Amino acid sequence: MLNRSDEVFDVVVIGSGFAGLAAAIEAATAGASTIVLEKMKGCGGNSIISEGFIAANGSEFQRKQGIRDSPEQMADDMIKAGLGLNHPDLVQTVTENSSAAINWTIEEIGVTYHDQVYQLGGHSIPRTLIIKSHSKLRFGIDLVRKMLKKAHDIGVEVRNQACIQTLIRDGGGPVTGVVVREGLSVLKSIGARKGVILAAGGFASDIQFRTIQNPRLDSSVETTNRRTATAEILMEAIRIGAMSVHLSAIQLGPWASPDEKGLNVGANFASMAIFPHGLVVDSRTGGRLLNELGDRKVRADAMLAAGHTCIGFVDTRGAAFGDSYLPKCLKRGVVKQFDSLSQLAGHYGIPFDKLASTVVNFNESLKNGKDVEFQRPVRGDDYPVEQAPFYAIRLWPKIHYTSGGVQIDTNTRVIGLDQRPIMGLFGAGEITGGVHGACRLGSCAITDCLVFGRIAGQQAAALKPRNTG
Repeated sequence: MLNRSDEVFDVVVIGSGFAGLAAAIEAATAGASTIVLEKMKGCGGNSIISEGFIAANGSEFQRKQGIRDSPEQMADDMIKAGLGLNHPDLVQTVTENSSAAINWTIEEIGVTYHDQVYQLGGHSIPRTLIIKSHSKLRFGIDLVRKMLKKAHDIGVEVRNQACIQTLIRDGGGPVTGVVVREGLSVLKSIGARKGVILAAGGFASDIQFRTIQNPRLDSSVETTNRRTATAEILMEAIRIGAMSVHLSAIQLGPWASPDEKGLNVGANFASMAIFPHGLVVDSRTGGRLLNELGDRKVRADAMLAAGHTCIGFVDTRGAAFGDSYLPKCLKRGVVKQFDSLSQLAGHYGIPFDKLASTVVNFNESLKNGKDVEFQRPVRGDDYPVEQAPFYAIRLWPKIHYTSGGVQIDTNTRVIGLDQRPIMGLFGAGEITGGVHGACRLGSCAITDCLVFGRIAGQQAAALKPRNTG
């Protein structure tokens, strides 16, 4: 019960990534005493290894470059990628609030962005921004650090090595707090006068749980996530009556390489340079496999259908779009440099004649303004793949994101099995389901976390406090 709690706060946030910190900042800004509970020694979860790509429509960056966009167009792209399984009201909430989320990070958190607007796979137009960072490789870490500083400055308590054991709910009543293990053995209860916010992330590294949802994704399949991306908080929410959504919708990243661990420099180079400006071919035939600007599911499924690693490559002009990563890629050997296409083909055992004709045909499609083979969008700033040196990487998908989780409404209230909100319980970020459907578009995760994290903090802080006895 709440009056037996060892400690009491207005709002208790579980998880210290983008969603959790956004929630904590908004709750504290609204005057609520707020604590963030993080199970690890450090903060940030998967957010600190994020590339720092954020999608938004109608941003000042788009307007400066004359790019016309709208919430409806962004929503259409998300729902197309999600195969129509997305909950439309949640998608609408993300797209209508995406530009405001960008402005919030600039004005309240102190984030700066590169001026260039990028078009990632599955997006119909350029709308992705990249955070300017002191880190050369992990741009998301700067956003985490700035959010942590903001949280500290406004009085949010952040407590590490605090593992949630139980969400406290009596029968069908509200959630009134948590039981937490601090350190190795100390158990204590922390009461929430107003609300508990679930922001504990996804379960890509939880082999047992993900295999139950999708038996193909067993221990033989690698993940880009940190080892701490596990399902215990999601299972606890389900135990107290939360409805689960889309748990088998587990996304694989097509830009991953078997020649490096997790999400690393090679994947970033492939994402920024090879897929937008180069080609991906079957290593055995030399023919193209896919629309390089398709959504992640389309690309990953095409690679899995091939049944073996594929080769992505780009010429020297395209490589410039990934120049932040290229030196380390080359040093680590995950990306290799070749003076000619014939040299590239020889290294990977690709039939050169077929590879050469593939490149010629692709370059001709750019000239004609239409990719007949895979309907890849042809853009005005495209140019042929022809100038040596060429840069290539072996590609094979890894588990990257879990689209499923607890059901929420547009006010981030967690929905129960009876389709009614569970009072006092909110959710934001990857622990929730319904936003992305079968497949999440690249750069929409941080947007999702910021939009719903902010709403969760505002909604929890606005609740009438319960009597603490």
